[in-house]
Amino acid sequence: MTALALEISPSGFAAGRPDEDNDDDSDIRRVPILARDPWDDCRKLLLEVAGGRDVTTVGIGCAGPIDMGAGVVAPPDIARWRTGFEIVSATKGLFPRATVLLALDGVCAALAERAFGATAEVMDSLVLTLGDRIAGGATAGGFAMVGRTGNAGNIGHLLVPGFDEPCDCGGRGCLEAVAGGRSVVRWARQQGWGGQSVIELAAAAAAGDEPAVAAARRAGTALGLAISSAAALLDVDLVVLGGPLSEAGPALWRPLGDAVAAHARLGSLTGLRVVPSPLGQMSVLAGAGLLAMRATG
Repeated sequence: MTALALEISPSGFAAGRPDEDNDDDSDIRRVPILARDPWDDCRKLLLEVAGGRDVTTVGIGCAGPIDMGAGVVAPPDIARWRTGFEIVSATKGLFPRATVLLALDGVCAALAERAFGATAEVMDSLVLTLGDRIAGGATAGGFAMVGRTGNAGNIGHLLVPGFDEPCDCGGRGCLEAVAGGRSVVRWARQQGWGGQSVIELAAAAAAGDEPAVAAARRAGTALGLAISSAAALLDVDLVVLGGPLSEAGPALWRPLGDAVAAHARLGSLTGLRVVPSPLGQMSVLAGAGLLAMRATG
């Protein structure tokens, strides 16, 4: 019996076998999202990772929005899927004997942090993954919150005071429009920075490149404001940040901490901590693997 984990992110598909005892990501396979037929690329990836084995469970973590009950995903970065793609039924068609479970990417990250990351010792927490977009997942009483449709924890669309940038969702002033990796890169390039990706920007900011530092500071302030509001709403005292932008160093973390100190003033928030994830960029895929492994009983 074989379990598979699949991550669907803005940058591509990643898959692995969580039932294997690996200490690194050397056995994880990744492919970019191409315009022609994203399911064909995803299908080939899953078959390659399965390697002809009898697949009995598949866990899927996908960027939102999703409809968890219907097994449908509509990630904005996959043009052909924006109106909805039945990923669960398509995967079951590929592996007819398999149980297929779907969750939001942020929920998967929260599951992974709770199982073997920074939130293992607490019952209530918030996890953010700062990549091209922002994924969020909340844990309450030791259980990951999923919400009515599976999209709970989507902090990327929390409104941030003082910012009015248009967001891909159609609104304005969302956290993702300010601190999502693509938005941060876009703003930095307008200031004269010459890089292309959020990974490059984080490295440049950590190295002291001024346009990159300014972009990271701006993102850090917005993140601190959003975290202060979310922590008050959810009554959490631990927030975990992962993903490439979290590696931007003091340029991101110092203004973030300043904003939290200035705005998280409720007595219940005096112990609020914001810490880096020990899972690096593996949290979503690891959480999808947990979905698959738990389905095996």
